[in-house]
Amino acid sequence: MLQNRKSEKWRAFDPQILPMPFAVMDYDLAQPIKAALVDLINTSDAGYLGKFPELGESLAHFAQRRWGWAVEPADIKICTDVGVGVIEVCRQVVSAGDLIMINTPVYYNFFNWIKELKCEVYDAPLIETDLKYSLDFSEIEKGYASGVKVHFLCNPHNPVGAVFSKDDLAKLAELAMKYDVLITSDEIHAPLVYKEKSFTPFLNASSVAKQVGIAFLSATKSWNIAGLKCAQIIAVDPKTRSIVNKLPAAVHSRASLFGAVASTAAYRDSVDWLDSVIAELDKSRLHLQVLLSKLNFSIGYCLPDAGYFGWLDLRGINSQLQKNNQTEISELLLSRGEIAVAPGHFYGPLGSGFIRINYATSFEIIEDAVSRIEIALKSI
Repeated sequence: MLQNRKSEKWRAFDPQILPMPFAVMDYDLAQPIKAALVDLINTSDAGYLGKFPELGESLAHFAQRRWGWAVEPADIKICTDVGVGVIEVCRQVVSAGDLIMINTPVYYNFFNWIKELKCEVYDAPLIETDLKYSLDFSEIEKGYASGVKVHFLCNPHNPVGAVFSKDDLAKLAELAMKYDVLITSDEIHAPLVYKEKSFTPFLNASSVAKQVGIAFLSATKSWNIAGLKCAQIIAVDPKTRSIVNKLPAAVHSRASLFGAVASTAAYRDSVDWLDSVIAELDKSRLHLQVLLSKLNFSIGYCLPDAGYFGWLDLRGINSQLQKNNQTEISELLLSRGEIAVAPGHFYGPLGSGFIRINYATSFEIIEDAVSRIEIALKSI
């Protein structure tokens, strides 16, 4: 039973609340990952993480096979998670008060990372066209010219599910080279791209991208092992390698042996499991679309290109609530529908009136979620 699980998703709210905001899946772990973890337990091997070349080798093989990206295993470094990796890399290149670019609506922890670095946010919002999102190069160049030092790129993009094209990434790299901007590319959702799109790692977009970017990947989202604490940092140019090589040794050692073992099993032995999950998520994103279309409410939803989040547009309903001095839409859903969602305003001002829900679960739970949303909206 899912409620017997001990992770945050099932402990953050009272039992009657359906928890839909968290970035974890309700599926069983891949058998090779389970076996690798059980082997650690059976051999009482629960020590510190030291040298672990197997992880770099397995990710390099996966990247070549999946994305046609040739990366040297030695260029793949280990860190606790993507957030830690980005922050520690940025500590080497920014000073307090420097500008860091984001493209809202975007993963809300980007704001927290910038605050931790004592830097300032420069927002170049995404362009929205019928709930499809793209980079605004005019605003990006304006920001770069204004002194932005680092650009936090999210590709595939959370929460909107966009996958940026190779041409756009190459264009972005050219601008970064022109204005001496470091692009940190958060690619944590990269393995979860649907068949309509192809994912291009930023560092594989062009020769220039290799010079201006550092990539951050992890098996944690795609194979559902976030609690095992392991991510990867990749730099392939002498200049960016020199940045990564300055990182404290603890950036590696604070990661988890269990995470490194599980991640290796994911990249090396669990690709069939990943493909089956993507097929299941494909059905779920379509099922969510059908269910929402049957409601007597105006809820916008565009199928994401990657990931497992539904980015639902309730701006019209939210405006009605605000006009009547009522609660924000996510609060209404919680109090009247007993469903917890991620409020869109967490992701920046342009997210106001949206909600993010996780559909990496059973059809029954997705149906329950939509039913609870309907109950809450009927109460207005």
